[in-house]
Amino acid sequence: MSMKATQIRVGQILLRDGELFRVESSQHVTPGNLRGFVQTRLRNLRTGSTYDHRYRSEDVVERAVLEQADMEYLYQDGDHYVFMNTQTYEQVHLSADALGEALGYMLPNTVVKVEFHEGTPLGVELPLSVRLKIVETEPAMRGATATGSAKPAKLETGLTVNVPQFVEEGDTIEVDTRTGAYITRV
Repeated sequence: MSMKATQIRVGQILLRDGELFRVESSQHVTPGNLRGFVQTRLRNLRTGSTYDHRYRSEDVVERAVLEQADMEYLYQDGDHYVFMNTQTYEQVHLSADALGEALGYMLPNTVVKVEFHEGTPLGVELPLSVRLKIVETEPAMRGATATGSAKPAKLETGLTVNVPQFVEEGDTIEVDTRTGAYITRV
């Protein structure tokens, strides 16, 4: 599936020179009077090596066609994470490297879309937001306004996000999985 380089997003799998690459970072840059470009960091899924690549804005890239299956995250088994297909009950294992930052948003029993390429599991696509409990944060500062300042909060998965002052330890919050930003208290 072809797309313009400006449509590259973190987590996508690109097909380049017959190899599969996961996009680890992507930034569209438009420097002054020069032509824009997209600066990416790509990880080769076969070798695990990473490298930086710069695409011109008008370049066309090939996105790998992946099959997806709804799977429930069950548990961690050493350095691997076990997922079960919600339809067939088949189980697959994914490494921490394959999951990357998604680990900070997943608890056991979370249903995600596992991406496959020719029968091999490559990674997961998270829902747009998840609800997680705060396990550690500072008490609210006296006189701080809700919109004026933020404080760090550690979530039950180990992820740390910035939250408004009124959010307390033990609260459940909704977090955007694309940006890691606090959305609301639930």
